[in-house]
Amino acid sequence: MISKRLLLGDEAIALGAIHAGISGVYAYPGTPSTEITEFIQANAPEVRSRWCTNEKTAMEAALGMSYAGKRALVCMKHVGMNVAADAFVNSAITGINGGLVMLAADDPSMHSSQNEQDSRFYGKFAMIPILEPSSQQEAYDIMPYAFALSEQMRLPVLLRVVTRLAHSRAGVETATPMEQKPLNPDNERTHWVLLPGNARRQYASLVEKQAQLHASAETSIYNKLHHAERAPIGVVACGIAYNYVMENKPAKMGVPVLKISQYPVPEVLVKALADKCDVLLIAEDGQPVVEEYVKTLLGADYPVKGRLTGDLPRMGELTPDSVGKALGVEVGQSFTAAENVVPRPPALCQGCGHRDVYDALNRVAREYDDARIFGDIGCYTLGALPPFRAIDSCVDMGASITMAKGAADAGVHPSIAVIGDSTFTHSGITGLLDAVNDNSRITVVISDNLTTAMTGGQDSAGTNKFEAICLGLGVEPAHVRVVVPLPKNMEEITRIIREEIEYDGVSVIIPRRECIQTLNRKLRKKRAQE
Repeated sequence: MISKRLLLGDEAIALGAIHAGISGVYAYPGTPSTEITEFIQANAPEVRSRWCTNEKTAMEAALGMSYAGKRALVCMKHVGMNVAADAFVNSAITGINGGLVMLAADDPSMHSSQNEQDSRFYGKFAMIPILEPSSQQEAYDIMPYAFALSEQMRLPVLLRVVTRLAHSRAGVETATPMEQKPLNPDNERTHWVLLPGNARRQYASLVEKQAQLHASAETSIYNKLHHAERAPIGVVACGIAYNYVMENKPAKMGVPVLKISQYPVPEVLVKALADKCDVLLIAEDGQPVVEEYVKTLLGADYPVKGRLTGDLPRMGELTPDSVGKALGVEVGQSFTAAENVVPRPPALCQGCGHRDVYDALNRVAREYDDARIFGDIGCYTLGALPPFRAIDSCVDMGASITMAKGAADAGVHPSIAVIGDSTFTHSGITGLLDAVNDNSRITVVISDNLTTAMTGGQDSAGTNKFEAICLGLGVEPAHVRVVVPLPKNMEEITRIIREEIEYDGVSVIIPRRECIQTLNRKLRKKRAQE
């Protein structure tokens, strides 16, 4: 039965996956991908959907479900691809049994990220099919196609979206849901056991499949050449950039457009467009993946414009205006903030326990000439901003502990790491084990607000387990300290920080108080029930 719903791009992907008959979704929360798993959790109780400890464990669990013959979706933001890369790249060598789709949500303009990396590079590197929907409707429709393609090619499929698609809404027509696949574990061991002899054979098979992948992209319903008539300029539009191109009404200008939403790049279609045009403009949201490819494909003498040439901005998101300008469309004046409007940077919530943690750390750090506080990824990263200005680094998930260790190895004292509860279980545990094994003189602050707060309050994998984890890793029991971060406890907290800084070894302080946002939601829900 067909119906129509108003959905975020993330929700369209989630509903498409449910209707494609998935049995599990595996994910670690990260903007702009979080809403996919949340939608499945809220609307498909029959689908396994608990949050994973990190992206690598998510990828491996999804691969295990695929091994068992069922369809699995694994979701993460683009930087999560770095964490999952070991399992992801090797999954192209093992191949799959049940359909496996890997969703990577990229963040051009770095709205909530450390970088602008483009996940299409990962798909090309792994030599697997890549899909990039251009709209919410296409995001929904492409899900059953993605799982079928995965099973047809016996490979995982990378589905790449960007923030603007993930977090905007449109009407989506839905179709009749499919049933889940039956349990059917794979009986062929050799391609799952990546001993070198098996891996070499599997890699040869992957290389042989490349011709099939190219042929599939050439005939894909998601790659289409529009208005292929003679013209001075033609456009190759990838994913959401297709919308920006079409908003400039290229047909009225006589500009032919090649829409690409399935990779590898369809070389025959690109050459067909190039034969009709004197120059090609490559519109893609992210890095110049296709632009570089097309330059190589067509040769140095064929003019190709895009981000590398400056015709489109080298960094950040594309817009209809930036694409229109590259096409020669007269673009109106953009609106800018008035000079008397003061920017309002993000800040830690009033009542947040992280505020008291940073207040205490700053008080103690001022007592030392060379104190360094290494931060991590989470809402507590806002401690880098006024009024606290409390952290000296923030690089990637888990880096606080290992950077503090390296700095201590170099002679920095005190060397302090601040890491959140969810980030600690995501990728801080191994760093703490390194520090324990080397008896590093560092103080680790695990700021525990009992949730994954930055992405909306999802479950945190280590809740009520942190003391046991630290003891299990070998931290001395006398140097695992728990405090309640409140102004009234400031004297106690600062005293404990001073004591642990002076300890010649690894110490862990756990300030524990529930996130003010999740607490307020619980109280509102309780009042509503009463």
